[in-house]
Amino acid sequence: MIRFLFILLLAAGSAAQAQESRYISDEVFIVLHAGPGSNYRWLGKLIPGTQLVEKRRSTDGNWAEVATSRGTEGWVQAEYLSTEPPAQVRLPAVVRQLEEAQQESAALRSNLAELRANQSDVSAQLAESNAKLQQVSEELAQLRQISGSAVETAENNRRLVEDSATLRTTLDTLQADNQRLQDRVSSSAFMDGALAVLLGVIITLVVPRLWPKRKSSSSWA
Repeated sequence: MIRFLFILLLAAGSAAQAQESRYISDEVFIVLHAGPGSNYRWLGKLIPGTQLVEKRRSTDGNWAEVATSRGTEGWVQAEYLSTEPPAQVRLPAVVRQLEEAQQESAALRSNLAELRANQSDVSAQLAESNAKLQQVSEELAQLRQISGSAVETAENNRRLVEDSATLRTTLDTLQADNQRLQDRVSSSAFMDGALAVLLGVIITLVVPRLWPKRKSSSSWA
């Protein structure tokens, strides 16, 4: 009874491990037999790193029924099976990964050099843009100063024009007043002359009449 239970446990273990990937470990080669024992005929030789599909185990667990990638089925000693690929399989993969990493590293270095070159170009462009911006700022400040001076000059000119117009109006008024005064002076002089002439005429005509005449002496006296 105990032996029967032991066989059942082994069978259950074998069933649980069935259809799992296995690899031939780091040995020179192993033989694929037709049955679970070295006394069975040879079906072929399996080199290290060969990937197999484990189907089941023998009752004693020492042999495993496997299938190759080509569909060949047979039995191999379980101690030569491994759940991980052996070094002979992993090494080429690691070498390929290393080569890929080196290629990626070279590409990254190239990209880094290109980025640094682009950064230098961008820095130069930025410095040039800053210089142009400074120049434009200075020109703008000058234009603002000139514009302020122009506005001030225009305001002064406007005031001068207004003052000139006011002075011209004042001058015209003064000239008109002067002309009126001259006219008045001329009129006064004319009147004075006329009065003087009239007075002379009056004196000439009236004074002799007022002067008493001398009586003439008569010879008859």
